[in-house]
Amino acid sequence: MANVQSLDPDASPLDYYGWELRRLREAANLKQGQLGDIIFCTGSLIGQIETTRKIPTRDFSERVDAALGTDGLFSRLVGLVLRSQLPAWFQPYADMEAKATYISTYQAQVVYGLLQTEEYARALLATGMPDDLDGLLAARMERQRILERDHPPLAWAVLDEAVLHRPIGGREVMRNQLARLLEFSGHRWMRIQVLSFRAGEHTSLDGMFTLLRFEDDPDVIYTEDLISGHMTASPDTIKEAARRYAHLQAAALSVEDSAALIARVMKERYGDRPRPDERTVA
Repeated sequence: MANVQSLDPDASPLDYYGWELRRLREAANLKQGQLGDIIFCTGSLIGQIETTRKIPTRDFSERVDAALGTDGLFSRLVGLVLRSQLPAWFQPYADMEAKATYISTYQAQVVYGLLQTEEYARALLATGMPDDLDGLLAARMERQRILERDHPPLAWAVLDEAVLHRPIGGREVMRNQLARLLEFSGHRWMRIQVLSFRAGEHTSLDGMFTLLRFEDDPDVIYTEDLISGHMTASPDTIKEAARRYAHLQAAALSVEDSAALIARVMKERYGDRPRPDERTVA
């Protein structure tokens, strides 16, 4: 655990953030409690962030910037901090995802990370029993900022129908998650198709994959196994993945019919009618 004496700003983005927060707070002649009063949090939270025991949020960073007049310094730093909270094996993919101009993904088990609600993501990440669930969750939500750009990547997601029926987090969480998917039904940059159960066998029964395309760099395919992820730019693999994705898109419901199915599942399976939550934990 870091403290104000041992904090090394070169150790990590989080250490640098904490070091800068302490330095600029003291330069403003503010105690932790005084800064906390200004930005509507406790002095204890300020201290925990300064000593890397807590992960700063984007909202916290924006309020600190306003309070200390730091010209957006912490709002810029927090992106690096949150990215560093991702698992080491996932960070290279997140870097590539942030640079992609086109993303096409097939998800067989869960909603694609860029489309997850915070509650759905929390329930999903908790299954791995991480040491810092809040940090992982903040990092996942930070990834979604690429969809808020003026010119976000064009993205296409094919979701297996099983994704809609698996009650991650319970009925209310799933109802909100499916509502979130429906928000993208008229989205300019995002298209969602559902591969219905009626499609039967298909070209990707062996699992999920994501294809990233770039302005000037080679295409990349990303896949995951039990404990890690893998990326490759092999032309043969790219060609095979593109073939499989074309078949998935052809077999899936249209964007309009997919939205209708999502709405139907949301109403029939996760509607407002009170009933016992039958969720079980494996």
